[in-house]
Amino acid sequence: MDHFLYRDGVLYAEDVRVADIATQVGTPFYCYSTATLARHYKLFDDALEGTDHLVCFAMKSNSNQAVIKVLGDLGAGMDVVSGGEYLRARAAGIPGSRIVFSGVGKTREEMKMALEGGIRQFNVESEPEMFALNEVALSLGVIAPIAVRVNPDVDAKTHAKIATGKSENKFGIPISRAVQVYAMAAGMQGLDAIGIDVHIGSQLTELEPFETAYQKVAELTKTLRAEGHDIRRLDLGGGLGIPYERSNSAPPLPVEYGALIKRTLGDLGCEIEIEPGRLISGNAGILVSKVIYLKEGEDRKFLILDAAMNDLIRPSMYDAYHDIIPVAEPVPGLETTRYDIVGPVCESGDTFAKGRHLPPITEGDLVAFRSAGAYGAVMSSEYNSRPLIPEVLVKGDQFAVIRARPSFEEMINRDNIPAWL
Repeated sequence: MDHFLYRDGVLYAEDVRVADIATQVGTPFYCYSTATLARHYKLFDDALEGTDHLVCFAMKSNSNQAVIKVLGDLGAGMDVVSGGEYLRARAAGIPGSRIVFSGVGKTREEMKMALEGGIRQFNVESEPEMFALNEVALSLGVIAPIAVRVNPDVDAKTHAKIATGKSENKFGIPISRAVQVYAMAAGMQGLDAIGIDVHIGSQLTELEPFETAYQKVAELTKTLRAEGHDIRRLDLGGGLGIPYERSNSAPPLPVEYGALIKRTLGDLGCEIEIEPGRLISGNAGILVSKVIYLKEGEDRKFLILDAAMNDLIRPSMYDAYHDIIPVAEPVPGLETTRYDIVGPVCESGDTFAKGRHLPPITEGDLVAFRSAGAYGAVMSSEYNSRPLIPEVLVKGDQFAVIRARPSFEEMINRDNIPAWL
């Protein structure tokens, strides 16, 4: 469920007319719903009720500070994968005790930043990283809490570019080497191996891969404890999918996911961490764009929008599907027209949809891309010298711009022409 619904013939974001935002802010823009963010966070928190747990929002899905603060004020932790995300989380008021640092390429500078600023744990992904973190921790006279990310070689049954738990993926250490790696960690004075981390991929639409991976984690926990390691925290990653196509069957619900966690891992007495991103922020956001031209091709019609692949790259990168709807509610039973929906960037790949059936649409009309709150704005760029587009947050009948559109001058003036040119 989200809070973008038709009312009185027009699309609303909570209690704000989307067209009114477009008039004041201009198009294209991202729009997020506070109520949807809060609802989706609470679904996960409630699903783990009765366990010692922390829901850490995966900031890579949406790192706007206003979004982070909405979730942080509800009690969420944050899963960060870079020094920049760490600093964004801290700037939004998230204490270090609720920040987990993941990622395969943490630098010594990032490790130092987090150790000095406060960190819940590092999810260590390789032996070289473990050695580096030990050195940094010893140089600061502190002990770094870690969970070693294990790769369980489980097929997540998702897109190849967002699968992370197979043996050929770059993430984590092979689970077969875990006992050896934890023994190495135990010999390092700057580290405290408090837990196990696993994350098998994103946009999973079945529970079976999670269950397979978590059963392996349960077995590993018992093995490591038998070896003398004090495993007291399990970081289970994220990855639960959302229904991008409303006509398709829905992925499993958070309550079903929570029941699976309790069934497979609940008897171990460990604190549980999960790191959902997409399911919290995905359906909490839309991308709103205006039709620049309706172009008649030889065998098709093109809707040319003012949004482009630099604003929403998922369709170009992943062949991702987004529902695209008119902001003005169509008349029921109106005959649809097939359109190729494209942007203005000088790339054939700047295509959002081919042969999409929509009610008749014309120049100047507004359209909204549903489920655009995750991996939308965070992956945007200024390709073709197109300024980054605004982000807007709605709460009830209020809205605010939470990232402004830079002017052309601001964008261009970031360049430096050397004096010798």
